[in-house]
Amino acid sequence: MRKLIYGMNLTLDGYIAAPGDDIGWGGPPSDELFQFWSDQLQATDLSLYGRKLWQTMSSYWPTGDQQPGATPAEIEFARRWRDMSKVVFSSTIDKVDWNTRLVTGDAVAEITRLKAEDGGPMDIGGATLAGAAMRAGLIDEYVLATAPVLVGGGTPFFTALDSWVNLNLVETRTFPGGVVLTRYETRR
Repeated sequence: MRKLIYGMNLTLDGYIAAPGDDIGWGGPPSDELFQFWSDQLQATDLSLYGRKLWQTMSSYWPTGDQQPGATPAEIEFARRWRDMSKVVFSSTIDKVDWNTRLVTGDAVAEITRLKAEDGGPMDIGGATLAGAAMRAGLIDEYVLATAPVLVGGGTPFFTALDSWVNLNLVETRTFPGGVVLTRYETRR
């Protein structure tokens, strides 16, 4: 069975986006944090995206390696992102590119099916999609890169749950700018 990992940058008060879908609160990540996420991507066999995060990522990364001033790390990330297998869950878009498959039906059923397959780890991104997977008990690991900023509202990293999810802390790490990474595994 594949492992499903939910990880994102978030604010200290738990938001991945401030009101108005503003993600500028974190500024550009440090080179070290960017490399961490790039290494995570390299270790991932399949990425699962909700529509909003897909639209954000696909608006930049397909040509991120061709942007003026792109760093070697950004070039590497762009190529990894573009080449890796991805699944987008949406009922409002009708076309995806860059080694991506669109799923318009039941996301929880499809994620459950994908987890049961042989293969490497999968990551999941986007608050709505991850929230559905959380409520269904499908997430095996949480990776939080918490920035020292409070935004007071917006899109939360965690969704409302029907029952508790007990976790084991497996890693803590600090990054420049006061970002603290915590990684937890779900207790089963």
